[in-house]
Amino acid sequence: MSMDKKLYTLKYTPDANSHLKPDLEKCKTCKAKICTIICPAQVYSCGEPVTVNFENCLECGACKIACPYIGWEYPRGIKGVMFKHG
Repeated sequence: MSMDKKLYTLKYTPDANSHLKPDLEKCKTCKAKICTIICPAQVYSCGEPVTVNFENCLECGACKIACPYIGWEYPRGIKGVMFKHG
């Protein structure tokens, strides 16, 4: 099964506020753009302007490990991704 098909099966309850807090000024000057490569859900787009589609976040934490410019915390309460659902 392709990654896109697997991602389609996940259930999300997005929060109104982002749990991802990148430093957008530093993102504009970043040459590596590692967040766009490492994120399996393609949450980050480093175009002009930088966009963060936090609603699609899988909460894997790869971006916070790879990039020093991203502040990351778990979504509030029961918000975010649900990996097993009935």
